[in-house]
Amino acid sequence: MAVSSGASTPGTRGPSPWESGAPDRPPRPLRPHLSELRLSAFAGHRGVALPLGAVTLLAGPSGAGKSSALRAYEALARLAGGVPVGEVFREPVACVPERMAPDAQGRRGFRIGCTADGPEGPVRLDLAVQAEPELRIVGERLTARGVVLLETALRDPARHVVQAAWHTGGQAPVVRAPLPDDRLGTALLPLRVAGTTDGERHVLAAAEQMVVALRSVFACDPLPDRMRAPVPAGSGRLLGGCDNLADVLWRTRAECARRHDRFVQEVAAGCAGPVVDVFAEPAGHGTVRAVLDRGDGLRTDFARLGDGELRYLALALVLLTGPGVLEVDPPGEVPAALQALTVLADGLDRQVDAAQRRALLRLAAGSARDGHIRLLGAVSDASWATGQSGVTVVHLKA
Repeated sequence: MAVSSGASTPGTRGPSPWESGAPDRPPRPLRPHLSELRLSAFAGHRGVALPLGAVTLLAGPSGAGKSSALRAYEALARLAGGVPVGEVFREPVACVPERMAPDAQGRRGFRIGCTADGPEGPVRLDLAVQAEPELRIVGERLTARGVVLLETALRDPARHVVQAAWHTGGQAPVVRAPLPDDRLGTALLPLRVAGTTDGERHVLAAAEQMVVALRSVFACDPLPDRMRAPVPAGSGRLLGGCDNLADVLWRTRAECARRHDRFVQEVAAGCAGPVVDVFAEPAGHGTVRAVLDRGDGLRTDFARLGDGELRYLALALVLLTGPGVLEVDPPGEVPAALQALTVLADGLDRQVDAAQRRALLRLAAGSARDGHIRLLGAVSDASWATGQSGVTVVHLKA
């Protein structure tokens, strides 16, 4: 799979009070985030490294591997959250490159990795997963500042463990111990490393940076057919398919008037006809339905909106909110100020028109400048976005 990238240079703008040098606010903290996704051998990809900016678009024709790249990112995020490898990769053989031949023992697998930037500098994670004859993690390496902080390897195929070695910087340079072969070792390090030496504290800090960068992810692909019917009033946290958008509007309109007003402005810009408000109203039997207020006594039920309008509306809401509204599980022990939520949007341009695409990109760039939202989206063609300030376009070729 061939890949090329072009990162635009952010334009000149006035200083934000959260940026370094502003006299009345402290500098914005450097939040852990992924700067590179590596697909060494995954599905249709071999030896691919994808640079990730605050707003990144993967562009290419059908079959270029855009969706599989997003799946690899989401898989790493779920592993960092402690999910077993069998739940993350339901069909692991589909992740194995098609022409990969088995070894003498009949084993085949795939390799993925990433780099997380943050206070510890660039931290690399590389992962080898065996898909056949049995799914398991057979190798993992965590590296920072030129030092291998954690390395695992499968020594005995008959046992469901890998041999792990992590850096200490003490009298014994490494500690060796078994770890389960169905979990990400990096996510387990806080439970195993004492942190009594400078070396061990470095290991823990690098592992935390990687886990925080990976876990703060929301995969979003709005499904218009599921957004039109009334939904039960519940938690008010948006699902990945945006099925419960009405329930979320029921909550957000009352909780944050300023942000809701901004959302209404964006909806008015992207939907046909006048829009003065967007809200949810009771629909009976404990359900709510979403409507547009047209300002003349007329309310348009979401059931009457087109697919493109619904997808645009849902994606705009995602880019204007954050972890408190979205169905995500970020590390609860890490302050929100240190987290940057990454939205994964497959088919970002699907069913939306040119003006809606540009509006979504503008929203994403604005949220990225604020530091609390990042976007990795897949599009069939990015000619409309090339050269946009603050946007990285990565071209994939079949």
